[in-house]
Amino acid sequence: MKICQLNWGLSLMFFSILVFQASAQKEREFEVHTIAFYNVENLFDTINDPLKNDEASPMMELTYQRGLIYQKKIKNMARAITAIGRDVSGTSPVIVGLSEVENRGVVKDLLNDPQLLDEDYGIVHYESPDNRGIDVALIYKKKLFVPTHTSSHELKIYDESDGYRIYTRDQLLVSGLLDGDPVHFIVNHWPSRSGGEARSRSRRIGAGKLAKHLVDSLQIIDPYAKIMIMGDFNDNPTDKSIKRELGTESDKAKVGLKGLYNPMELIFKKGIGSNAYRDSWSLFDQIIISEPLLREDYSSFRYYKAGVFNDNFLVNPKGQYKGYPFRSFTYAGFTDGFSDHFPAYIYLIREKL
Repeated sequence: MKICQLNWGLSLMFFSILVFQASAQKEREFEVHTIAFYNVENLFDTINDPLKNDEASPMMELTYQRGLIYQKKIKNMARAITAIGRDVSGTSPVIVGLSEVENRGVVKDLLNDPQLLDEDYGIVHYESPDNRGIDVALIYKKKLFVPTHTSSHELKIYDESDGYRIYTRDQLLVSGLLDGDPVHFIVNHWPSRSGGEARSRSRRIGAGKLAKHLVDSLQIIDPYAKIMIMGDFNDNPTDKSIKRELGTESDKAKVGLKGLYNPMELIFKKGIGSNAYRDSWSLFDQIIISEPLLREDYSSFRYYKAGVFNDNFLVNPKGQYKGYPFRSFTYAGFTDGFSDHFPAYIYLIREKL
């Protein structure tokens, strides 16, 4: 069986693949869903929460304009999310993992923006003990995904020089039914490279060990579990925290049962990144998948394609950082931009009966 042509004349949520078998032509129709991850860069509200370290918020430094600026930030994030994968799926993503959100309230504000309101997203969010006051979260279309289990998993890491604990983001596990198909999502925001990549490496290796533990726990229950590990890993697909600790492969043929495939590694090797620093691109934002999503029986959801969403409106159009992600905040204040990261995404497809 040979896939010969894609028909991109899409009706909502469906596309067709023309398949030739022997001399007969048969058209197969597939559902397509976008799964995405987005670091939304300091999505903080304008309220000082005395119970949480939220003073890192750029919003706190603004004067009477801060309410208006917050609304612009929300609107920009909503615009970006609704566009991810739309050219193929015809709609906004079914699932979006988020990082750098202050609390559940800012996620609710995001989903109440008119650009996203009619999509009727639900929220999974837990507070993390992070020093910066930021968390991860997951949003999902209620009509297509039903959570059956959610949990937050604390990452306990320590500074090698003084032994003090480093408080960082928890890892979020969400299991559920994607249009009836059991799937699992692990949402991450691993420790940053603050203090240097080498000095901070052990922290991300610790995060990799925790993520692998979650994967192993799911695969003990079901070796054929469909798992998607998404996040801002603050490491590239070729770094030890991902290659060694998660044991990822860039070649589908090498991924065995209980193995993990990282489609972002080949993208990274082509020079494509999701964030930039000092004229060097990194691909910290990734979605990694388990082996059952690679199979060619399309009676249930399978992996189709991955990418970095870097449409022109998300790119800085001018100045010193022209070509970089068009971030929201600089030392000069709010830029009316989006984020200092591009979103990552994958498409899942299933044959329509």
